[in-house]
Amino acid sequence: MNKLKQWVLAATRPLVLTKRPLVLTMGPLVLTMGPLVLTMGPLVLTMVFCCIMMQVSCSSKDETATQDKAYTDVPFVILDTDIGSSTDDLFALEMLYHYDEQQLCQLLGVVVDREGEANADFADVMNTYFGHPDVPIGLVQNGIKNPTVWIDYAKVAYMTEADGTTPMFLRTINQPGMRPDGHQLYRRLLAQQPDHSVSIVTTGFVTSLAQLLQSEADEYSALSGVELVRQKVKCIYLQGGVFGDAEESDFNFAQGITFAQTFFDLWPKDVDMVFSPMEVGQAMEYTPEQVIADVSWTDRHPIKQVYMTCDCDTGQRMWDPMCVIQAVEGDSLFSLSQRGTISITPQAHTIFTPSATGNVRYQLPGNAQWAAMMLEKIRTMNKVRSTM
Repeated sequence: MNKLKQWVLAATRPLVLTKRPLVLTMGPLVLTMGPLVLTMGPLVLTMVFCCIMMQVSCSSKDETATQDKAYTDVPFVILDTDIGSSTDDLFALEMLYHYDEQQLCQLLGVVVDREGEANADFADVMNTYFGHPDVPIGLVQNGIKNPTVWIDYAKVAYMTEADGTTPMFLRTINQPGMRPDGHQLYRRLLAQQPDHSVSIVTTGFVTSLAQLLQSEADEYSALSGVELVRQKVKCIYLQGGVFGDAEESDFNFAQGITFAQTFFDLWPKDVDMVFSPMEVGQAMEYTPEQVIADVSWTDRHPIKQVYMTCDCDTGQRMWDPMCVIQAVEGDSLFSLSQRGTISITPQAHTIFTPSATGNVRYQLPGNAQWAAMMLEKIRTMNKVRSTM
């Protein structure tokens, strides 16, 4: 209290200190503020009062702006991939790196939804090679057991140079078991983002998403998984679904039907979903010869090595990149269905019901010219030389 007296006395006269309820008096102004009274000269009191009012005003304005302003910046993207089987996942991830570098999106993380450290290691090779080693990777636990593998290319992560010991590709994490569970990474990443700012792109199974939706409050957020998705996610883009007159099982959902049913049951009905059925990407064939030729400057390229060492002439098409392109570039490049709702049967049939208030749409196939344009987007990004 003595130091306070000395400071105020040096600043102004007169000074009155009392332990009675605080009354600040300056001309017609009287402020009652508690058990301390300061009666001060006009200059100091005016400055203090103005600073207090400015702080309160700015604080209130900032809080209101934060609450009222809708997120309109570039999308924050989480890729959920069953990497380690089809090669279109590789191009989807590669495109996100380049979109990120062009500041068209921000790649927040990669969730590997196919069990096995080798699959996560290959994602790590991709991150490191393309200059994004800080992008976190989550790996599903307690997921789908022994799903179909079309092309077993995860082993490329462990290729060596001619000496047989030097790794051809570097990884950021070299110790097994160091990556978080997929749904835990979702919770951490979502909790850190502005509301309604995250676009999820899922190009395979929905195991980690089902586990996310079933999750409860934790150290990352007090919200349940459903509420966390509702608050943070703007839209989810899914490669999958069978629509129209066809009655077929969707491959990705059928691989883990219990997880798929949980996902469809719990996904918030006020968060948009856009599906890219197989027929949309079916017209885009990126042949092994083209892939290898487009990376002519080096053989030390993870995608090129997949095509050089594995049999990739298995009917691969560019299904997954269609979700990435729409998530980043928007709806204008696509023809879309009307809005509706969706459910899934035990046989993994996706049932679409038109509804003007529904949260679901799906991509429609384009013509040959459109397919050629989209394939050229993919090839152009694959031709970009890595700086690694």
